[in-house]
Amino acid sequence: MLEKLKSIAKSIKTELKVWKLVLKDRRTPLLSKIFLGIAIAYAISPIDLIPDFIPGLGYLDDIIFISLMAILALKMIPKVVIEECRTRARMEN
Repeated sequence: MLEKLKSIAKSIKTELKVWKLVLKDRRTPLLSKIFLGIAIAYAISPIDLIPDFIPGLGYLDDIIFISLMAILALKMIPKVVIEECRTRARMEN
């Protein structure tokens, strides 16, 4: 169980590095940068659509909104850019 959690945490950390590299890449479309920026800002913002203290729903809106923004952004980015950024992120680990 602990190893699985460590693996999940490592993959999240790597994916956040990928997002950071994608945001810095000049080949990334502006709209994708905006969507990723919104996803990151929402994740670290203390303001939520549904407060986190509401059981179940509080974190569900975070998961849905952040995932939706990230998926939309990543769909618009050329696959080559994402793969290059993913490779660079893995090399930094």
